[in-house]
Amino acid sequence: MDVKITPHVLGGGIRAITSKSAAHRALICAAISRWQGQGETEVRFDDTSEDIEATAKCLEAMREKNSPVVNCGESGSTFRFLLPLALLLCENAEFAGKGRLPERPISDLLNALRANGAEFSAEKIPFRVSGKLKSGEYRLPGNISSQFVSGLLFALPLLDGDSVITLTSRLESIAYVDMTVNMLKKFGVEIIHEADNYTVKGNQKYRSPEVINVESDWSNAAFFLAAGALGESRNGVTMTGLDMNSAQGDKEIVELLKKFGAGVKVCEKSVKVLPGELKGIEIDVSEIPDLLPILAVTGAFAKGKTLLYNAARLRMKESDRLSSVCEMLGNLGAKVEEKPDSLVITGSPGKLNGGTVNGKGDHRIVMSAAICGCFCENEVMIKGAEAVNKSYPRFFEDYAKLGGKYVIGFR
Repeated sequence: MDVKITPHVLGGGIRAITSKSAAHRALICAAISRWQGQGETEVRFDDTSEDIEATAKCLEAMREKNSPVVNCGESGSTFRFLLPLALLLCENAEFAGKGRLPERPISDLLNALRANGAEFSAEKIPFRVSGKLKSGEYRLPGNISSQFVSGLLFALPLLDGDSVITLTSRLESIAYVDMTVNMLKKFGVEIIHEADNYTVKGNQKYRSPEVINVESDWSNAAFFLAAGALGESRNGVTMTGLDMNSAQGDKEIVELLKKFGAGVKVCEKSVKVLPGELKGIEIDVSEIPDLLPILAVTGAFAKGKTLLYNAARLRMKESDRLSSVCEMLGNLGAKVEEKPDSLVITGSPGKLNGGTVNGKGDHRIVMSAAICGCFCENEVMIKGAEAVNKSYPRFFEDYAKLGGKYVIGFR
């Protein structure tokens, strides 16, 4: 799907969509509770996406204990969360995926699982898994993917003995592990976190809380909140349904937009962002990698330089996001320099030229380009805009509610 964006300032209010990060965790815990005979759980959320559907379908497939096919689509969370569980609950499960998923880092998790009883038919998917996990020490780097830790935290409580996850380097994106620990706690599972270790007692039961209300998503709300900072609308942009007490790390967008110079008003369950005189800032994105694309767009309209650093992990997302963001903004007329683990954006308070953007199969590149397109002199053409379905299928519907102008399927 190709989309043509006509420049038009966004303004008004919409409700933030369901957090896919929280939905993954709730669905997995609910499935384990059911498998253990500890009760059914009603998992309530208003929105779905390709990634959420991938987790739901894979959990259903894993109910077939003998040689299930666990097709994770393009969802890295689904793959990394369910791999350790499959080694406990299934015989000879086959994992598959598409897009860049087979190329995304997994070797450190495979090595930790192999050291504790797992076997794999190949080094990347598609592969077949066999063997049974045993309790013990699981050694992992913390700077590759927090999803490795979360995947083990779901599985290790089910083992007969106690286990420990030992991190061999600093854990990045720790907020996502905190989300996992918080969800496990709701199901009565205890995790002990001390320094670089997570201690997990064995023989635990996932006890259903009966109902889980999945929270709204800060990561996707950030695109429209940034639009409020960039626009000229006196009304700004208001996102409702957001919880400032959430463990989601991407709620940091509120403080970052303030630092850029935007007007930000936080109320109970809502955030309103108004335009201001934006100035470039320096941001360590190691804990908030998913915000980098929209922070780069914000920096393109801020006076002076914006530095986004500690970002090397973004090269192994749905696209090489450092390269993709650099190309996207460069094509639209911004001045961007790509370095091995950072981006330097030399911004200007004026408008960008506009142009054509390749979405690179990456939902966050497409959404960033659409927001950027509101503030260009000329139209912006986005190729492969269907990538938004991965996390935010109704993105362009909400975009239009806020005044965005677009046409689908141009030639």
